[in-house]
Amino acid sequence: MTNHLTSCSCCGDALTDERRIDVGFKLPDAAVATPEEARHRLGPSALLRVDGVGSFIRCLLPVRLTHETELVLGIWLEVDEATLRQAHDLWEHHGYADLAFSGRLANKIRPWGDELLGAPFIAQVADPEELPHLVAGQDPAAARVLADTWDRDHVLSRFSHQLPVDVRTGLGGHWSVVRTAGLTARFADGTDQFTGPDRSAAVTVFTDDDPERSPEDFLSALLAGSPDKLPAQRLTEPLPGGLRHAFWLTPDDHGRERYEFYGFAVPASGTAAGVFCTHEDPAGLAWAQQFWRSLDWAGPS
Repeated sequence: MTNHLTSCSCCGDALTDERRIDVGFKLPDAAVATPEEARHRLGPSALLRVDGVGSFIRCLLPVRLTHETELVLGIWLEVDEATLRQAHDLWEHHGYADLAFSGRLANKIRPWGDELLGAPFIAQVADPEELPHLVAGQDPAAARVLADTWDRDHVLSRFSHQLPVDVRTGLGGHWSVVRTAGLTARFADGTDQFTGPDRSAAVTVFTDDDPERSPEDFLSALLAGSPDKLPAQRLTEPLPGGLRHAFWLTPDDHGRERYEFYGFAVPASGTAAGVFCTHEDPAGLAWAQQFWRSLDWAGPS
């Protein structure tokens, strides 16, 4: 099957094209907990029978996003046994180009979740070099996911995979940050964590327990005990009604191999967000500063 690849801006590794983003599900959801011996591939890896669970065909679900972007999801359709056998008979022959069938979506896909799991679709081969495409939905939710154009950030921020584009990602508390292309995402230990081969970032949202405190005083409290000791490696910038502050350390400053960057954004709201970035290359400082400056609070002023 064909791929559309470009290079990640972070690490240089191959990623999908910015105009077409491919994300795949390795198994149907119902098969994830089954033992390996219960899963039977019928020749091509896209054809699967799972003992006691059902029969499945791997397909492509194209979703139109804003910014002229297409998300192509490699998902599984649950089909009956006769359809699986027909697909097996045609898959590597000339008849594959005419293959068409119906089935039910076997993966829960954010942000649609339960609304689409089990939804009926029609699939057919659009390109003999690719998996069958879902071309029609047979209930309103299924039809809408194919027909509508969805907000790119809203959809892509739900995926933890490395992506070839920057994605503004919600953090809770009306905060968001731009997750840089090439970073994976997860939430752990109370922080949003973004990781690439040579850099990482963690973001924490804070609430001031003294609502009458000024942003400057709240920042001072957040910086208490921090290694902010080097004036030449420090930045303070205004925000509407507040301020942001950052400082950074080189390996010479702390004896560790990685560069470290600490940044805070404190609007006049009783809330703040802090980032901790690490990177291996000194040129990564520009990335860390950009990441910090992308922190945005959209709550009431």
